[in-house]
Amino acid sequence: MSDKRLIPEKINIIDFKIIKGLISSPFEFDSSLIKGHDFSLGFETALNIEENKIKADFKVSIKTQSEKNEVEEATGDFHFVFLFYVENMQDLIFEINDSKGKSKNVQVDASLGNALASITYSTSRGILMTRFQGTSLDSFILPVINPNDLIE
Repeated sequence: MSDKRLIPEKINIIDFKIIKGLISSPFEFDSSLIKGHDFSLGFETALNIEENKIKADFKVSIKTQSEKNEVEEATGDFHFVFLFYVENMQDLIFEINDSKGKSKNVQVDASLGNALASITYSTSRGILMTRFQGTSLDSFILPVINPNDLIE
């Protein structure tokens, strides 16, 4: 592990895109019948070590749970991509060698992974809150979670 500390000011969001943003709600859907929501999350990262960049893909799918089961539920499907520039990335990554001493895998320091997951998740939560206003999903807010759960 690296002995350098994460310096939040050295993490920069240099690009952001909504790759997919879909809300589907049948015309006859009654938001007053919503009793809850099901949702699933996906989070993946990719490194460009030479350029000190990390790409984070975050996906979320939401489906309402209504009191009447015969109703087609409202759904939301979103895919966000964040591109980060980490000024001191070389201090926060390390190689894991195989038994013969050859480089086998590059691993990101846990504090950097946690920070990127936190930034990605919380920024996406805010975007979703604004996108859901005035729709059948306006009562859904991504819950606060442990960002390490996204990484695993």
